[in-house]
Amino acid sequence: MRVLLINGTIVGEKTKVLLNEVKKQLIEYIPSHELQNLYLEDYQMEFADGRPKEAYNEDTQNLIEAIEEADGYVIVSPIFQRSIPGVLKNMFDLISPKAMRYKPVAILGNGGTYQHHLVVEHQLKPILDYFRCLMTPNYIYTHTNHFSHQNELIDEDILKRIQELAGVFHQYLKMSEDIKNGDDFSLTDY
Repeated sequence: MRVLLINGTIVGEKTKVLLNEVKKQLIEYIPSHELQNLYLEDYQMEFADGRPKEAYNEDTQNLIEAIEEADGYVIVSPIFQRSIPGVLKNMFDLISPKAMRYKPVAILGNGGTYQHHLVVEHQLKPILDYFRCLMTPNYIYTHTNHFSHQNELIDEDILKRIQELAGVFHQYLKMSEDIKNGDDFSLTDY
């Protein structure tokens, strides 16, 4: 099993701080070798234009394969201009709609004001719904006041919510495995 912790931007540090905190909590449920950071800044990703996967550069192909082969995702996105970053949208545009089907996704967003949390609801969740992902219901949104001047996450409520998110995500991973294996399951099992 492999879970990708996706930093949905190529700039800034707060999203990485959030990913690291989620990773610390997920290690309680998932071995660390199954948790893989995926920073979009590490890829020379080409723009999606409908070409077959093999026609893109090696970095873009590697990115697509990493997403296709993962069993679950934690996606952290900053909010820029009341929207998700173009680089994150471009990543989604490169992925086959079937690649993320019935795989669990936990979402964290970070923006400058409280109102930007609606970007998660109105932009990110519909994209993931199109992929038919199993989205955890308890996404997390942070803003500037949740961090110190050194970009340390200092809000106790957010830290507790990240811990809860990790537990729910773990249950969604189990549910996803049951669906993938064709096992009969009941939501009361989770």
